[in-house]
Amino acid sequence: LAGGIILGVALWLRHDSQTTNILYLQLGDKQAPNTFYVGIYILIAVGAVMMFVGFLGCYGAIQESQCLLGTFFTCLVILFACEVAAGIWGFVNKDQIAKDVKQFYDQAFQQALMAESETNNGKAVVKTFHETLDCCGPDNAIGSVTHLWRDDLCPKKEPSLKRLLEPSNCHKKIDELFSGKLYLIGIAAIVVAVIMIFEMILSMVLCCGIRNSSVY
Repeated sequence: LAGGIILGVALWLRHDSQTTNILYLQLGDKQAPNTFYVGIYILIAVGAVMMFVGFLGCYGAIQESQCLLGTFFTCLVILFACEVAAGIWGFVNKDQIAKDVKQFYDQAFQQALMAESETNNGKAVVKTFHETLDCCGPDNAIGSVTHLWRDDLCPKKEPSLKRLLEPSNCHKKIDELFSGKLYLIGIAAIVVAVIMIFEMILSMVLCCGIRNSSVY
């Protein structure tokens, strides 16, 4: 069940409209950075393997097989080590993910403002960012007033006066998007880790109980 929950959360994050709209963009020959998906794929793999390993543990407990329970314990140790490694990797790279996406957006924004922007898809990339995240412009002076002179780039969902008083730059929105998603991944990983620790303890207790009962 835990494996199924983790798999479901990972698949939801993988197919979430906000991240897929942004991370599948292409600016000329350059693809949007998809480092974020590495953590998602790890969660998908862990969830799928946990479902199989969980079945192995249940079957081993029903059959009272020390071999199956020992295999179950070994698989849990390996999964736990992989999850710890993935967690460390995610913590180290959490700021880099948003930074790479912001750099990609800035490049597209600069191309969209240039005269030759019509010859590439910079304008389309920028509009996708603006419509998906409901923002307009980068975190600088040019971005804060972009909506006043480039209405073709910004989503027309709010009055211009409100945008002027409360500018919503895309750098802030990108940070909020990925910090929120990584927060969910972190919660899921902690829940899985706690469950796996209990599984390892209980599987060893059961295995030892079966071994001791076979003596009598």
